[in-house]
Amino acid sequence: MQYALLYFETPSEYARRNGPDADTYWAAWTNYMAMMREKGIVQGGNALQPAETRTLVRASETGRVVEDGPFAEAREELGGFVIIDVADLDEALAMAEAAPCAKAGHVEVRPVLAPQAAEAAA
Repeated sequence: MQYALLYFETPSEYARRNGPDADTYWAAWTNYMAMMREKGIVQGGNALQPAETRTLVRASETGRVVEDGPFAEAREELGGFVIIDVADLDEALAMAEAAPCAKAGHVEVRPVLAPQAAEAAA
């Protein structure tokens, strides 16, 4: 079964990506991703640019509404995601727990909607 692991980090952890601890930060993520690749469970995913680079889009009766930052500061921000294919939720939870951000931030584990279910819903 496929699960999305959504990685949330605190601003201070997120800042480590480019700070003096960047090598240590990225080494932890490289090791974590290598472990999951060795298990053959990674389907895709990536790290994301900082939240201040995001653009919000809403549809309205008068057309598209686009908002660029700044946005209210959040306690944690989405730093990246990966799609994994594992036997069950317990295995997905174990992979989430092993993430470098699991202690300082959190990992959201969400089942991926099967393609045929997504097509039926459309």
